[in-house]
Amino acid sequence: MTMPPMLYGTAWKQDQTARLVMQALQAGFQGIDTACQPKHYNEAQVGEGIVSSGVARENIFIQTKFTPIAGQDPKRVPYDPSLPLDAQVAMSFKVSQNNLHVKTIDSYLLHSSMMPMQALMQIWRAMEKISDEGGAKQIGLSNCYDIQVLKRLYDEARVKPSVVQNRFYDESGYDVEIRKFCKENTIAYQSFWSLTANPHVLNSSQLNRAAQKYAKSNEQIFYRFLIQIGITPLNGTTSLQHMNEDVDIFDFSLDSSEVDEISLLLRV
Repeated sequence: MTMPPMLYGTAWKQDQTARLVMQALQAGFQGIDTACQPKHYNEAQVGEGIVSSGVARENIFIQTKFTPIAGQDPKRVPYDPSLPLDAQVAMSFKVSQNNLHVKTIDSYLLHSSMMPMQALMQIWRAMEKISDEGGAKQIGLSNCYDIQVLKRLYDEARVKPSVVQNRFYDESGYDVEIRKFCKENTIAYQSFWSLTANPHVLNSSQLNRAAQKYAKSNEQIFYRFLIQIGITPLNGTTSLQHMNEDVDIFDFSLDSSEVDEISLLLRV
């Protein structure tokens, strides 16, 4: 399945993960984002939620991640940390396949950039092998805020990154350069923390006016804005009402002047 315009994010859901994933899929979400990282995700319950939703596998875009040691809880590493990096990736991927009850992952990401570059490329080569063998339909990376690292990876990669997933916030300048590079090279840009990091936008007069005009919530307007400017947002709501609302944003489009006004708030 191709990437839908919005993904349901499963971080920090703990023992509520299965129920929330099931609800999200039944509400109309078509994509799920998770990671093989017990510290922040319950990937096994993501798999349970997918199965219990009753939604056919071919109608769900599943994205998960390899998380390096630095991002893991030392007491709950889901692979053998004594193995070489490429073997860690291979073992983590098999754990994800078992957790999610699938053979093929639609999108497989490196959870964070590794330094030195040699380590990053060792991981990337292992991900390329998974792609070559049909385990992942596309590969990419998350939490990459250095345009030079992204460009070098792109240049050295045999299988080019298809996804960049970053926090969408002011501190990174909203990734203007990175998003431009992604657009030029047909790389999907996914955003997370999109609402939490931008209360100044959600509470703005611009969103208030648009929300009144289209009879939508401010959050719905902001998600619609992100999608219209080419961003695939992650949505981690735990509210069934908000799930239903947030998939109901495709019966209208913001006009160009409204998009420009909101863009000015982000200086993008």
